[in-house]
Amino acid sequence: MSENIIVADVPVYIFGILTSNVHMKWTRLVCGKSGDTAYRYSSYTYNNFSLSKITTEQIEHIEHTTKEILYARAKYYDCYLADLYDELTMSPKLRKSHQQKDLVVMEFYRFDKKITESECVTKLMKMYQKLIK
Repeated sequence: MSENIIVADVPVYIFGILTSNVHMKWTRLVCGKSGDTAYRYSSYTYNNFSLSKITTEQIEHIEHTTKEILYARAKYYDCYLADLYDELTMSPKLRKSHQQKDLVVMEFYRFDKKITESECVTKLMKMYQKLIK
């Protein structure tokens, strides 16, 4: 049986954070897998992902870079997401927009842009543990 998880009516900046490389690293840490490559995203993945206090300026910056992704994707409205994100044919504008947004989200978390995945998830887990205390 297949299950869909919908995170509806969220602000653009939340969409940006949830599609960031930081959140993808968290997802790889806490999600189970269905098959070899499909992650089983659940409400626990979403609800346990730490967000610290965010300023209006940070929200605006994340929103701006996230909107750039949406604009880049809108140019290819007749394509499937699988086609848009094919490593060999991905639009350079879309790729650059994701990279810029990822950097902005990393700045929000105060992560160095050269942080490794294990360092990133260690810091996220520490944030989570502090949150639940």
